[in-house]
Amino acid sequence: MSAQKLPFSKQLAYAAGMMGWSIMTNIIIVMLPYFYLPPSNSGLMPLVPQLMVFGVLNIMSIIASSGRLFDAFYDPFLASLSDKSKNPKGRRIPFMKIAIFPTVLFCCLTFHPLAMVESMHNAYWLIFTLVIFFMSATSYIIPYNALLPEMTDTAQEKVKLSSFQQIGFVLGMIFSALINNFADLFQRYAHVADRTTAIQYTIWGLCIFAGIVMMIPVFAIDERKYSNSKPSHLPLLKAIRATFSNRNFKYYLISDFSFYLALSIISSGLLYFVKVLLNLPESMGGLLIGIMVIVSVMFYPLINFITARVGKKPLVLFSFLVLSLVFVAIYFLGLLPMSPKAQIYTLVIAAAFPLAALGILPNAILAEIAQNDAEKTGENREGMFFAVKYLFVKLGQTLGIALFALLTIYGKDPGNDYGLRLNGLCGFVLCLLALAFFSRFRELKPVRA
Repeated sequence: MSAQKLPFSKQLAYAAGMMGWSIMTNIIIVMLPYFYLPPSNSGLMPLVPQLMVFGVLNIMSIIASSGRLFDAFYDPFLASLSDKSKNPKGRRIPFMKIAIFPTVLFCCLTFHPLAMVESMHNAYWLIFTLVIFFMSATSYIIPYNALLPEMTDTAQEKVKLSSFQQIGFVLGMIFSALINNFADLFQRYAHVADRTTAIQYTIWGLCIFAGIVMMIPVFAIDERKYSNSKPSHLPLLKAIRATFSNRNFKYYLISDFSFYLALSIISSGLLYFVKVLLNLPESMGGLLIGIMVIVSVMFYPLINFITARVGKKPLVLFSFLVLSLVFVAIYFLGLLPMSPKAQIYTLVIAAAFPLAALGILPNAILAEIAQNDAEKTGENREGMFFAVKYLFVKLGQTLGIALFALLTIYGKDPGNDYGLRLNGLCGFVLCLLALAFFSRFRELKPVRA
């Protein structure tokens, strides 16, 4: 029995899941360095020491990277379980349902240190909570993304559903960027005197909301009705080898990894760029992300229009080039002959188009890679493709946080900000690397129903 077409209401329900996990992953990206290693003018106190290990890495860099070590083993294992699942309720939804509660709980616990002073105990606690959080989030994200190629037939359908996904993702970014704004409201109207406590209340509220939103696709979409994929029979190691043997996938993977590493740098550093380089209130972070999202969404119809005529690859390459120039501009923030607000608004608006294109197109491209591979091999390994992608996405995000935290050694405070500016140059180089590798990608012919 062939699967039914996914109606518009179900497409929106599917996108809601993206918004839910985007809120929590972006809370980690945006707030982890700022909460535990705040700038001197933030009103927060450092909670982990700025110790150096081997003279190269600081403690926060090691903490940020530690959780991903488990992902290197867990992601492919989870993907293999999902791909081979014979659950009568579907291969994907049952895993997503179980993952929601621990994801919410451990995202919240990450921002509840054992001691409200600078302490190594907080570092150990962070490693524990981040490992469990990442494993729980993976258990939702990989099956969720594997549904995309299974519920769409044509390239156009994939781009459309990926566009809805991206709207959900950027809405999650907005909510996570508004943490300081919500904390201001807690302090003003709930009479919460302590800034740290206000931020913790905000994170609890956002995480619970995110968990509720993540339930929408679980209960709204009948996987048996809208997906006709069949379980894979490949053992785990053979499935991993077969996935990596796909030439296009390797170039896609390296460029995607470089992009997310760069994006994580700008996400982790946004509050620092606003507060330290431009001397503006950190509450502007939510406004800036909101402006970027609104402008990005305005570009979505244009991106779909251009893609239908010239293909995805030229637009992806152009976006990497524009984004590399945006990163160069970060180095000069606060030094240009413009008002601080004009500088940051110009930067955010310039970043809107490339981030919109790079948010929509990669998932649609990967869905085509997975579907083409299934047609050639007869094995449905969508979960494995998305598992490997999101392993590298998470590695990129984590290494981005680690790199940002490492560079803070060279200055993260007003008058001593060289480390923050170096992040702009690192992002520039990473975007050029992404461009170089994706130029080797061979665009696929559209998959027809």
